[in-house]
Amino acid sequence: MQYRNGQRLPPDAVGVPARLSVNPRARRLSIRIDGRAGEAVLVAPTERKLGEVVAFARTKAGWMRERLAERVEGAPLEPGATILLFGRETRLSATGGAGAARLIEAADGPVIQSGGEGEAFSRRVENLIKRLARQVLVERTEHHLSTLGQRPVKVSIADTKSRWGSCSPHNRTIRYSWRVIMAPPAVADYLAAHEVAHLVHADHSPAYWSVVHRLVGDHRPFRKWLRDNGPALHAVGR
Repeated sequence: MQYRNGQRLPPDAVGVPARLSVNPRARRLSIRIDGRAGEAVLVAPTERKLGEVVAFARTKAGWMRERLAERVEGAPLEPGATILLFGRETRLSATGGAGAARLIEAADGPVIQSGGEGEAFSRRVENLIKRLARQVLVERTEHHLSTLGQRPVKVSIADTKSRWGSCSPHNRTIRYSWRVIMAPPAVADYLAAHEVAHLVHADHSPAYWSVVHRLVGDHRPFRKWLRDNGPALHAVGR
């Protein structure tokens, strides 16, 4: 059977819903779980190797089912809910009226206060989080660019389904998921360093990781935090 990049496979093909992905940077066949989409992503370095990753996935059907069963349920942005922001539990509170959301420090911890009801409340809160994400990620990007003596880049904030960030060295653009701002500041800083380092090395070679280490030290705790907590961050606002 001929497989192609982006192709979706029915559950009976590998045991769970799955999507094929070609990543030229990949050094081996791999499987990751996209909890937000409810599917496994089968990654190969070339389209010719997609058949191999499908065969590999069939041997991991039980593991994929277990991981998908652990998916975090959606967490709407509504009054009374609690989310992470900068790694701290932050309460959402309705103020009435139609005022924009704002972050305050109350006696019992950080609170996002916002006007609006229903979707309007959720939209105002999300817009505030995106503004905070842009502010912090632009600042940390510029810091790491300066450290490496790199020219400015264009930064954009998006809501990607699985990747926390991406870098296009040829047109000097970096894109981040706004959701990383819910993580502790050191994790968001690591993400900025991770993407800026790709301006020096486009791959994930030892030379690349040495640049990341220069910027933030040992990256492994930050990557682990995202692996462990990523599904919960992707559930926020769903």
